Amino acid sequence: MAISNFVDYVKIYCRSGNGGSGSVHFRREKYIPKGGPDGGDGGKGGDIILQGNSHMWTLLHLRYTRHLRAGNGERGGGQRSSGAMGKDIVIQVPLGTIAKDPETNEVLAEITEDNQKYILIPGGRGGLGNDHFKNSTNQSPQYAQPGEEGIEQSVIFELKILADVGLVGLPNAGKSTLLSVVSAAKPEIADYPFTTLVPNLGIVAYRDQQSFVMADIPGIIEGAHEGKGLGLRFLRHIERNAILLFLVPADSDDIKKEYNILYNELNNYNPELLDKKRILAISKSDMLDDELKEEIEKTLPENVETIFISAVANIGIMKLKDLIWKALNG
Repeated sequence: MAISNFVDYVKIYCRSGNGGSGSVHFRREKYIPKGGPDGGDGGKGGDIILQGNSHMWTLLHLRYTRHLRAGNGERGGGQRSSGAMGKDIVIQVPLGTIAKDPETNEVLAEITEDNQKYILIPGGRGGLGNDHFKNSTNQSPQYAQPGEEGIEQSVIFELKILADVGLVGLPNAGKSTLLSVVSAAKPEIADYPFTTLVPNLGIVAYRDQQSFVMADIPGIIEGAHEGKGLGLRFLRHIERNAILLFLVPADSDDIKKEYNILYNELNNYNPELLDKKRILAISKSDMLDDELKEEIEKTLPENVETIFISAVANIGIMKLKDLIWKALNG
């Protein structure tokens, strides 16, 4: 899939439908020339509805949508007949999508399950017909209730990828290579920083026909929480991952320092991220002999499980899958 096809942020002006007006009508038949009021109610205005779709993974289909307007309810009729309801607008979104108010940043809705529905902006109520207003002192009301107006509001739709494992590392740490080896995903791979400009998802096959989802997040640099590099745009995708897999290449000048940079960036962005289970994988370890591995092990952080891997040489890959599966399933 082309890089431009991944869209995780759109802003759309939405308007729910107006409610239809109630009817002022009186029963008039051949032998009932002066019947009582029988005005029907107006129809309800259409809603703006969000619906989760597990077959989607991007907001691309909404990229060029600037306005969404639900249908208006119709006016009530005689013989207590209600007006037709306005047509709803159903917005299909991938799982992990949140809707936010652009002015207050308040989260209006969050979609995490397939077919989950949420009325984002309700339509206006239909007005009551004059049949509702008759009483002993006013048996022929000449008025009915107008319908409520719909609600106008701009809404931000923001996607946070749902995955079991999120790959976290500085640019060029080998995240895309690992994802391409353990899954059928084909991310762009090259020997320069920021090859990955959008998150990539891959389904990793495990033992006994089981599987889990891994997400390759674009590289994090020091100061990312302040917007440097790709910054805040992709840090949010890490929030939905169950496990964080830190990748630091074996040829790094200081593996522990690089891990601490990643750790601190996540902590500064959202401290709750560090409550997730973490695994540290030393990538490109096919260039290390046993003696070098022993030296490196002495310098590694103590509060995280560590493993040496090489995606190219297929070293430690199955062991890594076992560690991830164990972490995912307690």
